[in-house]
Parts: sequence; structure tokens; C-alpha cells
Amino acid sequence: MDSLPIKFQVKKNGVWMLLLLAALMAASTESRKAKVVDSFEYIAMNCRAHSASITEFGAVGDGKTSNTKAFKDAVDHLGQFSSDGGSQLYVPAGKWLTGSFSVVSHFTLFLHQDAVLLASQVDINEWPVLKALPSYGRGRDAAGGRFASLIFGTNLTDVIITGENGTVDGQGAFWWQQFHKGKLKYTRPYLIELMFSDGIQISNLTLLNSPSWNVHPVYSSNILVKGITILAPVTSPNTDGINPDSCTNTRIEDCYIVSGDDCVAVKSGWDEYGIAFGMPTKQLVIRRLTCISPYSATIALGSEMSGGIQDVRAEDITAVHTESGVRIKTAVGRGGFVKDIYVRRMTMHTMKWAFWMTGNYGSHADKNYDPNALPVIQNINYRDMAADNVSMAARLEGIAGDPFTQICISNVTIGMAAKAKKVPWTCSDVGGITAGVSPRPCDLLPEQGPGKMEEGCNFPTETLPIDSVELKTCSYKINY
Repeated sequence: MDSLPIKFQVKKNGVWMLLLLAALMAASTESRKAKVVDSFEYIAMNCRAHSASITEFGAVGDGKTSNTKAFKDAVDHLGQFSSDGGSQLYVPAGKWLTGSFSVVSHFTLFLHQDAVLLASQVDINEWPVLKALPSYGRGRDAAGGRFASLIFGTNLTDVIITGENGTVDGQGAFWWQQFHKGKLKYTRPYLIELMFSDGIQISNLTLLNSPSWNVHPVYSSNILVKGITILAPVTSPNTDGINPDSCTNTRIEDCYIVSGDDCVAVKSGWDEYGIAFGMPTKQLVIRRLTCISPYSATIALGSEMSGGIQDVRAEDITAVHTESGVRIKTAVGRGGFVKDIYVRRMTMHTMKWAFWMTGNYGSHADKNYDPNALPVIQNINYRDMAADNVSMAARLEGIAGDPFTQICISNVTIGMAAKAKKVPWTCSDVGGITAGVSPRPCDLLPEQGPGKMEEGCNFPTETLPIDSVELKTCSYKINY
């Protein structure tokens, strides 16, 4: 190099210096990248002081590796912070195969928008068997117990299961086949079940192909279910969307549900077991729900309602190609009550029935039910509704000697299908009044005429406690 002209040496050295500087800058950039901290925000009832990613516990998001132990270890570790500001477990993008796992108090499970929790089908031992629910006395699929849900918890306070519309896939086809073949000794697992708990939020998730019910809060209170999308084949068995069961102060809103059973099924126990347990579902708000379920109901009250159902308020509901709009299901032997039900601003397209109430819904837990346990069905209010392409306006069947009373239907227009039933209304053992209803209701629900029905099936004006819950903006930091 010494033999080169000085001018060329300087030029060449300058090039090397530039290359060296570029390399150092690139290294510096890579170093900064390695230390970058990204973050995101989400809305929740409560924020957490401690955080961890499922990858820190050895989880592998390849859709093949079982991560059941990783989820259990993560929850066990984060549970130590329950009394120290709580904790959140982050599930990043990937397909995370897992069996059932339980959550803890003051805990948030957060799914990235490209995260998929896949319910394991590899090892049946990843699904613990639980005792039958005390208000049911037996499982729904079989007389014995039930498999634990994919995400489970009991006796908890302040639990949040949320995400950026991340996915929980129950891979239910395996379970549906076993059910149809009669090979199940226990009731199929649900996707999410929380028991005996207070302060629950389930939000901003997509739930796919549940083995059975999707969301089942039971014996719990102060519950928010918001922004949930539920999808299952319309022929899949018992894939109910959201089933508040013996719960108080619950809000279900902004949900889209396509399922093989009721989109929302309100429950409170089965026959003598539900009567003895005696815990009603009450103070329930359902709003801005869209439902598709050709073989079942948009909102069902019962059939397991033996602990009672009271003060249900549903509004701004859309039903498309759904068997019935609002359905009340009960029977002799159920006992309990369904009362103070209010529904308004419901739109229905292509329905078998707009309204259906039946006191002849069988399916008893066992032969020990009390034939003298008669349900009380009263103060049922529907107003401001429109429907089109409906096969039958209403099928209302009370119980002989135990009629359904105080039914009020106001400002409802039902457009009948081209091949609709010749008699649009059938009524027996029911009583109530109507105003501004077309086609003309049955004689047991006499038309009051314009201006003669001042109350008009009024919707409650006072708010429930769950509507006063304030959501907070929480954050999570991701270390790369």
C-alpha cells in the first residue's frame, strides 16, 4: 500500500473508514433492535403489575407440541403476584396446543391477534374429569361427571381473558363424533368455564369449534362478556354461545355468534337439583347481539331454569336464519321461575318462530323430579320489533293449570313467509295483552287498541350495577 500514490491511499483509506463506520452503525442498529421494547394497550376491568410471556415457560407455538405443562407452570408462577398487583400472561403469535388449564385470581390471559390456542386431542389425560355441577346433579351428555373446560377456574376474584381478537379453537369435531356415537362417559368440555367467581371479563376473542358450550360462567357475579365472535357449524351438537348459569349482574354485548344451538342460553339448574341449590340468574343485560342458528334460539331462557331467572334485559338484537327469536323452555318438574323479562328493538330475518314459549320441554335429569314442581312464568315483555320471512309468528304453550301470565307484546310487525303456516299464532294456557301487533295475535292475548295501553310493555329505566363498571386502559411491554 506504501507504493501507491498518496492521493489514492487517502481515497482508499477513506473508503475503508466509510465501510467500517457503516459496519459499526449496522451493529449498533442491531444492538438497539435486540433491546427494543414494544408495547400495546387494551381495555380491561383491572390492569396488572407483573407480566410474562408463555414462551418464558418453554412453550412452542408450532401447533404440534403440547404446551399444557407450560401453561400450568406459567399460571402457577404468576399466581404468586395475586396479592401484589396481579399478573398477566401474554400468548404471542403462533399455534399453541394445550389441554385444560386453570387460571388464578387477579390474573389476565391475553392472546395476540395471531395467537391460536388449540385444544389438544392427543392425550385424554390432559382433560381432568370434574364432578357434576351441584345444580344439575349429573352431566349433560352422560350421567357421570364432566371434562374440565379448556380454560377453567373456580373460587376466583378478578379474572380477565381477552386479546386482540386472538383465537381459541376447540377442535370440536373429535368430540362431536364421540357424542354422536354415544361413546362419551363424561360430558364434553367447554371452552371457558369459571365457577364461584366474582369480577370476570371475557372479551375481544374469536372462539371456534367448541366441543360443547363456548362460554359458561356459573355461580358467579359481576361478569362482562364483550366483543366475542363465536363460530361453529350450525349442525354441531350443543355448541351454545354464551350460557350465564346461576349468575348475578352480567353484561353480554357486541357479540357475533354462529352456532349449532342457542346463541345465548340463560340457565339456573336442572329439576330437583336446581331447586335445592336455589341460585337464580338475575340482573342480566344482553345488547347488540347478532345470531345465526337455524336449529335453535337467539336467546333461550331455560330449559334448566329450576333456580329461577329474573330481570333479563335484551335490546338491539339481530337474528338471521335462526329458528326462534326469544324462546322460553320449561316443563312440569322444573319448578323455579322466569319473570321480569324485557326485550326491545329486535330485528329478525328468516325465522321459524318469532316467539316460542313451551311448558312441555322434557329432558329430565333423572326420574326423581317432583311432578308437583311447577314453574312460574310471568311478566314477559316484548316491544318494538320487526321480522320478515317468518314461518309462524308465535307458538305459545303454557302448562294446564299453570298458565304463563302477564305477557305483553307491543309495536311488533311480523312479515310472513310465502309458505307460512295458515294460522300464524297458536296459544294455550297463556294470558296477557298486545298493542300494535301484526298479524293479529291469538284471543288469549287481546289487542288493546291505539292509545289504550299506556305502559306499552315498558323497558326498565334504571341501570344495573354491571353498567356502572368502568374499564381501564392497560398496557403490556414486549421484549424482543
